Amino acid sequence: MNKSILSLSLASILGAVTIGAQAADHASLLKQVEPKVIEWRRDIHQNPELGNREVRTAAKVAKHLKALRMEVETGIAYTGVVGMLKGAKPGPTVMLRADMDALPVTEKNDLPFRSTKTTNYRGVDVGIMHACGHDTHVAMLMGAAEVLAGMRDELAGNVMFVFQPAEEGAPEGEEGGAELMLKEGIFKKYQPDVAFGLHITSKLNVGQLGYRSGPTMASADRFEISVKGEQTHGSTPWAGADPIAAAAQIVSGVNHIVSRQINITKEPAIVSFGKIAGGVRNNIIPEEVNMVGTIRNFDMDNRAQIFAKITHTAEHIALASGNKADVKIIEGYPVTVNDPALTAQMLPTLEKVFGAQGMIEMPKVTGAEDFSFYAMEVPGLFVFLGGTAKGSDPREAASNHSPYFIADESAFKFGTRALTEFTLDYMAQAQ
Repeated sequence: MNKSILSLSLASILGAVTIGAQAADHASLLKQVEPKVIEWRRDIHQNPELGNREVRTAAKVAKHLKALRMEVETGIAYTGVVGMLKGAKPGPTVMLRADMDALPVTEKNDLPFRSTKTTNYRGVDVGIMHACGHDTHVAMLMGAAEVLAGMRDELAGNVMFVFQPAEEGAPEGEEGGAELMLKEGIFKKYQPDVAFGLHITSKLNVGQLGYRSGPTMASADRFEISVKGEQTHGSTPWAGADPIAAAAQIVSGVNHIVSRQINITKEPAIVSFGKIAGGVRNNIIPEEVNMVGTIRNFDMDNRAQIFAKITHTAEHIALASGNKADVKIIEGYPVTVNDPALTAQMLPTLEKVFGAQGMIEMPKVTGAEDFSFYAMEVPGLFVFLGGTAKGSDPREAASNHSPYFIADESAFKFGTRALTEFTLDYMAQAQ
């Protein structure tokens, strides 16, 4: 045999042995961390905190990352934590993100670690609950951090662990979430090349993974319309300007924007009114009517068109009847877009974790996620982890944000492994 061929064969064999050993190593680390992830999740679930107030959760995360000998920065966007794990070899910086905040929901599950925490939210005494599964996201990312820290000598690159506050929205009058973390410079400082995130869902069973390439979750924006007229007696409407009648026409006109003025063959969109308020008595036409609603959309150009057309429609309908409309568009989260090339690149990784039978190509989701801000800066991939116990029908499971929402603990090993494999495979493919 040719000596060079022999050398190459030996190198290939030794390389395969090394890769196999690495795989065995991190499989062992994943197994060791599994009970810890469950323990962390139970503790966080029992001690939930609302957005921008995740003080205890952030302290728990920071302590864990410091124990893993990472560079740790705290106090970002109020309570955010970033841990930087530097590998022994050069390579890309992979960002992994978990959101930490709970919701103003009173838990109704009968769990030994159920939340009994309460708070005053917008003047109402309510419970606090991890009704969207962010407790599981934090615990799984803490688990992935421990596994990857145990492999730092083998890592060809760096890992940026982002524990984010206020994904569900900041308290009134405050900024928050991914947008504020970016505003405070985390990407400029740590310069990730790619961002990965996941969200547990009751709409899939444990062992299933939902994914989609391209636009995946909708933008979510709010509009407020104030129609100002002239108050008069209900028996003489001609003596004033009726904002109620104008408001009714505005509702009809705005509802025609999506159905008649936006090219929805490009991407779907939704405009919904959620509240109309005006007047106090049956025979008094009031001076003002106020309306609020939501805009959901999967294309940023369409989004801008809808904003402009709502304003134009409301102002001109009001003007035609002697009223005046003041329109305010409050921009929320952009469209969450999974980078098509990155999605295609990582599908084999996901199939390795969930198997071909566990891979579910999801329809578009009209809910929103502020992971979208990260994915506007670097290629991003955001996936959905099945959280309903095997054998149970996910169609009958309580949805995220329900007081009965529950995540089966057997799902956590899949999420922890997915975050780990995302990192290792992306780094390997970048070499």
